[in-house]
Amino acid sequence: MNRGRIIMGLVAALLAAPALSQSSAPNPNQPPPHTAPWPDLGSGESRADRRKSFEASPELHRGFSAAQRREQQRRLDAALAALAPQRAGVAEAYVLTVALDSDPVFAREAREAARVLGARYGAEGRTVTLAGPDGTRDDAPHGSISALLLAISHLGSVMDGGEDVLVLYTTSHGADIGLAYHYGDSGYGILSPVSLKRALEEAGIRRRVLILSACYSGVFVPVLASPDTAILTAAAATRSSFGCVAENDWTFFGDALINRALRQPVSLEEAARQAGRSVADWEAQARFLASLPQVSIGPEVGTWLPALEAGKPRIASAPVGRPAFDETVLATARAKKAPPAAPQ
Repeated sequence: MNRGRIIMGLVAALLAAPALSQSSAPNPNQPPPHTAPWPDLGSGESRADRRKSFEASPELHRGFSAAQRREQQRRLDAALAALAPQRAGVAEAYVLTVALDSDPVFAREAREAARVLGARYGAEGRTVTLAGPDGTRDDAPHGSISALLLAISHLGSVMDGGEDVLVLYTTSHGADIGLAYHYGDSGYGILSPVSLKRALEEAGIRRRVLILSACYSGVFVPVLASPDTAILTAAAATRSSFGCVAENDWTFFGDALINRALRQPVSLEEAARQAGRSVADWEAQARFLASLPQVSIGPEVGTWLPALEAGKPRIASAPVGRPAFDETVLATARAKKAPPAAPQ
């Protein structure tokens, strides 16, 4: 790769994934594999200019028919229209979970995260999931940068921005410039920290629990941190996270935090500590460079989060799906996931 294209080289390395094995029988719920090269989404002459251009969160769609576009818009409109209205004087949580990659591990994780977070925060009727097909179902609006930003904007019109809480969970691949959107060979993009911050501010959503599962997701912490924001990320700004093998049910971070810790009768902060210990233990056993999950909880979060957490589980429930870490998965992960070099 030449020096002028090093950013997209990094993205391509991070997002390179083997094509998902296809059944001989047609399956309408089979997610599309990644087979084409990642396109160049950056602009500008210098490396600094090209890197800066990703703050605008470029997104490319190609090969989607008009009927497919209309169907996805219909699904998104229906999901948003079904949200229960805000009740004045009652601080409520609205849960949004998003899979930004068509590898089915992310769709499975986003769907179960919606169930866990929705139950924990009493968000029945106020939960939206954006996720593609996962091999068994394809019934939700697909995740994309534009769908995520539209959902945030709509939530801002439904919520009381000074009273209600957005609980956002994203799961995907990532780069040190943001979260990656990658749908088969048809959808590509980068969601930058600046764009996510702008979307939340424009929507007037002040109270936030942001859980970001992706490599390098720690880059969002300094940009999105605020007195009323809790941020949990799967990795530090300079580290990869693990477990994002297409055939998995969970990534390491999703399994540790959503599937295990948040099913316990513990606070969000304690759940984050438990998840961090689990991830560190699994990575040590796998001989992976530690991902170093990040936690940032603003000083005002403690004034409203305990009331929401009153609905946390009274009794621990069992994890579901295949665990992200076991010897079989480990062998696959070692073969498929090697952290790329950071851009020079």
